[in-house]
This record gives sequence, structure tokens and C-alpha cells, in this order.
Amino acid sequence: MPAVRDVCRISWTLCVAAVLSLAALSARAETIARSGQGFLEEIDGYRVLHVKGTPYEMGFQHGELLKEHIRENMRYLFDVKAKDAKLEFFGLKLEPKQLISMIVGIQRPHIPQRFLEEMQGLAAGAECEAEDVIVANFIPELFHCSGFALMNSATKDGTLYHGRILDYSTDWKLQEHAVLIVAEPEGRIPFANVTYAGFIGSVTGMNAEHVSVGEMGGRGLGHWDGTPMAFLVRRVLEEARSLEEAVAVFRDSKRTCEYYYVVADGDDNQAVGLAAHWNSFEIVKPGEAHPRLPEPTDDTVLLSAGDRYKELARRVREGRGTFDADSARRLMDCPVAMKSNLHSVLFEPRSTKLWIANASSDGLPAATQKYFEFQLSELLGRESK
Repeated sequence: MPAVRDVCRISWTLCVAAVLSLAALSARAETIARSGQGFLEEIDGYRVLHVKGTPYEMGFQHGELLKEHIRENMRYLFDVKAKDAKLEFFGLKLEPKQLISMIVGIQRPHIPQRFLEEMQGLAAGAECEAEDVIVANFIPELFHCSGFALMNSATKDGTLYHGRILDYSTDWKLQEHAVLIVAEPEGRIPFANVTYAGFIGSVTGMNAEHVSVGEMGGRGLGHWDGTPMAFLVRRVLEEARSLEEAVAVFRDSKRTCEYYYVVADGDDNQAVGLAAHWNSFEIVKPGEAHPRLPEPTDDTVLLSAGDRYKELARRVREGRGTFDADSARRLMDCPVAMKSNLHSVLFEPRSTKLWIANASSDGLPAATQKYFEFQLSELLGRESK
């Protein structure tokens, strides 16, 4: 009987903690608008977009609820940043929009139909040209960040932490349209996508099955005959229930260019690094050396380049066995994060917690800014008020 009472007491404590946590979250949240099953809210001032249903329905909710952000985002990308730019490709000097349109034509056969339908819905909801939405969603294919996973003996209590530093650019004003999308796709795994208004693909995210993923770009421009990187990551978020299934999405797909990933699974407390090029595929396990990653540490996966990698490796060696969520976030401080640090995210996949920082409006790196804390399991249980 004492054992039964103990179990009941623990269960009651957990239930009370969950209720108090949801109540605290509600107190910090303000619903802005609704669209169908979707709604937009602000939590501590951070935009959180909830979308749910078929691909087209999720796209329409996204478009309608973030219409002004999407339209301004695309206006700035196309009419300001890309207006006078020219990119050279096989001797041809093309405007970015022309080049991306060409990439779209090459990659369209490799894109799951559901993502095309979602972009069509987004265009309809935002009252934009569908082709503009599609072109904007292929911009990540032009740009080629750091990532790490710490687990087991590398952390204070064995918790798996997955850090992701996105070093793109802070002068594209994307941070002004930052949004955390909490998606519940019909018949697929719910997930959180750290992204920007108008973008349905992902470079940083975690799903309800405790799988997290972050991307790091490389070279290989021109090798575009495959599925765009951001849509492969999106597939992982809504399809992968384990580390093995996540790796299989990258391994078994027709890939493009040269990309690297850190993928983690909170259920197994494991992570790997992936080198997924258009013509080759490698897996780097925790503590494993690689010619480009010559300073391994047990129970860690560290992906970066040059002096940033050396600094990250040094910080991890010095703090090994002591890392908690706070000190793991500090691993992403500059100069591991570059001046172009658009967002930095720390995942705790087992609990589905995540902390997000974005670059400031005047371009200061995300790593210097406030981190906002969320928990996917709590966000999925929310309804607009």
C-alpha cells in the first residue's frame, strides 16, 4: 500500500505541476486573431502561430493571420535586397529572383505535393501571387552555421541538449518577421518550426516525438536536382518518430548541394551529425572524429567550421560534465555565433522545451539577445481565448 500511495502522490504532483504550467503560459499569452482552426497569439511578446488541418488549410491560416508580415517580408526581399543584385551562374548574370525561378523549375518534381498545396493556401490567405510565395520559399537554396548536441556524460544530469546557430544574414530584416509555428498537420506528427512569416520549409525545428533538427549549409551550388533542403527538414519534423527515421529521410532522398545537420532524439538521448551532399552521405556519431571535425569529445556532436569550431570545441571540453540549459545556451555566444547570427535555438528534446533568440532589429547577433522559453507539449494543448 505505501508504494501505491507514493505513486498516487507523484501522479497528483505531476498533474498539479502541469496545470500550473499551463496557467502560467496562459497568463503570458494574448490571442491576436483566428482563422479556421488556426490562431495567432503573442507569448511574452513573441509571435506564435498555430496552424492545423490539411496542407491548404494550414497554408491559408498562415497567410491570413500573418498577411502583412508576409507581404512586407517578400517586398523587402524582392524589391530592396534583390532589386539590383546580380548572381553569376555558369557565366550568366541573373537577378536572384530569376535564378530562384530556375531552381524552382528544376526542383518542382522532387517536392511533395502537400508542400505545393500549402504554399498555394498561403498565397491565397495572404492575397499574394502564388509564384512569389513559391520563389521566396526557395531562397535557402542560395545560401550556404553551427550546431551541437551534448548528452549523457557531457551534461550535468545526462540531459540531451541540442544547440542550433543560424548564421545567415541580419540585414535581410527577416528577424522582424520571426515566428514560432506550432503545426498540427492532418495525419502527421505535430511540430514546432522556428521560422519567418511566409516560409513553410524549415531549417530549425522539433516535433512532438522528441526529434529535433538543425541545418548548416556548405558548398555545392548548382547541384539543385533534388528536394530542397528546407523541405527535407520539414519532412523530418512531420514524419520522423525516431533518430533512425530522421536519418533515413536525408539518406534516402534525392539531395541537393552540400548540407550538414545535427539531428537529436530525446527518447533515446542520442544525436548524430550528418554530411548530406548531392552525391555522398556520411554519419558522424557522438565523440567520433572526422577530418573536418578533429577535436571530438565523448558524448557530443559538434558541427562548425574554422575558428568557430575550435572555440566551440574548447568551450565544450572545459565545461564537460557540467552543462545545464543555461550554460548550454552560452556555448552559442559570439564568436561561435557570427555577426550574421539570425537566430539561436536550444532544444531539450525529451521535455520538448526550446529557447529562441533572434537578431535585434538593428542587426545585433541573436546570441546577444533575450532567449524566449517555450514547451511544445504545452503549446499543443492550447486554444485561443
